[in-house]
Amino acid sequence: MNKILDEELSLQVSMSIKSKVEKPFENAYKAALCTEEAIYVQGFVVICQKPYHPIESAWLELTVDSSMGETSIHIIDPNFKYLTKKTKIIWYFPAQSLNMKKMKAIIEESKEDYPEDNPLPIYGKSPYEYYGDVMLGGKEYLVAYEKAIAKCQELSHLDTNYNGGQ
Repeated sequence: MNKILDEELSLQVSMSIKSKVEKPFENAYKAALCTEEAIYVQGFVVICQKPYHPIESAWLELTVDSSMGETSIHIIDPNFKYLTKKTKIIWYFPAQSLNMKKMKAIIEESKEDYPEDNPLPIYGKSPYEYYGDVMLGGKEYLVAYEKAIAKCQELSHLDTNYNGGQ
């Protein structure tokens, strides 16, 4: 199924929730609370801008049926305006997706069990695996991270070839 970044809705949602820079998980959580039928997604974002590196982030996905009977998934990224200083070329690599009911339940449980800790990001069931300074999560995080790294390497390689190896 085709996934489309809905830039206009991303900016509208960002403004309506008063998103904050460097708060991708909180921004996506707030956006999910006010966007019906949304799926909260955590994973990695790669932007076409040097230096090429994966950014751990969160966004929403919304299934949309067109008037022609086709179904597509719209990405609503309340962090979009903070990612696109010089480019609007972005790739998303999902690690986990949560429907609203599950997300709310996990947040509530986390607040009860660990009231002093921020419940976001959500990393799934323990035991977690730790991948250096990058993230804390299960195998799905490693797979998404490796795909994001591969995209960064591809962009870097294309950039080197385009600039004549300089």
